[in-house]
Amino acid sequence: MNLQDRLVLLTKLGDYLKQNTDEYQAVKERANRENPWFIPEFIELASNNIATQFLEEEKLKTWINSYQIPAEQPKPKTIGLVMAGNIPLVGFHDMLCVFVSGHNCLIKPSSKDEVLIRHLVNKLTEWNSEVANYISFADQLKGCDAYIATGSNNTGRYFELYFGKYPNIIRYNRTSVAVLDGTETEQELELLADDINLYFGLGCRNVTKLVVPKEYDFVPLLNALKKYEHYMDHHKYKHNYDYHLALLIMGNKFYMTNGASILAENTSPFTPVSQVNYEFYENKDVAVDGLKNSKDVQAIVGHGYVPIGKAQQPALSDYADGVDTMQFLLGL
Repeated sequence: MNLQDRLVLLTKLGDYLKQNTDEYQAVKERANRENPWFIPEFIELASNNIATQFLEEEKLKTWINSYQIPAEQPKPKTIGLVMAGNIPLVGFHDMLCVFVSGHNCLIKPSSKDEVLIRHLVNKLTEWNSEVANYISFADQLKGCDAYIATGSNNTGRYFELYFGKYPNIIRYNRTSVAVLDGTETEQELELLADDINLYFGLGCRNVTKLVVPKEYDFVPLLNALKKYEHYMDHHKYKHNYDYHLALLIMGNKFYMTNGASILAENTSPFTPVSQVNYEFYENKDVAVDGLKNSKDVQAIVGHGYVPIGKAQQPALSDYADGVDTMQFLLGL
């Protein structure tokens, strides 16, 4: 398969996701049964983002043309992919990069997100049997030429141990922060609620912390967050809310809540499900500089940064941790 063949296949996959056939609907239902955090609306959202942001022909061509990708890879390497499973199809972009580059991809999917990625690879193979030479799955990754592994800070240390002597990209825990200035409109706060709550806030591009000016009025934001109060019907989310609210109460900590989301003052960017931390700033530029230098921050959302409401709509060139995956692959 040459680069053009792969481009045609990927465009076809994008069309397949948009068509939302009975076959794909059944696969999505199965994915939801196997992982209750993957509710139908989130699987739909992830599928739609991949179809519209990653797999539209013109966007793919523009992205591909920004690199010097050979029509046929003269010396294809085998790239081991350890995929995360925090949100649906979160490892798709890595697989896409390897496939487009012409290297071979050996995937260890997360047990939390195995159904969807296997199905999409099976569709590609169904349309062109040569895909089986490019993408395969394994329970253990051995004998690869390079590795791309995504996990927690804990698993990251093991990745360093196992894969450190090979070319690698190893990703640890990251999250996103919104820098607010108090001029945000009601509509922008509604969009910020999406950045916070989509995927139950489990993605690295979800906003889990707010950096706000002194005397910031949280009431409009708490009202905007009410659009997700239906999450309390989801028992896993409600359990998290009840538990962490109880911890704050027993710890005699100040908090704010609208009955479904909790706001608590805390310098940590990482929060449990249902809670958003906030911190006050005196100098916005100083606060932003600190965030830019933080290894914990994936994206900064706000005026002049990632537009509010766009945190969970990454483009092809929005690489995790700011590391250009395609450039890494082409440099092997």
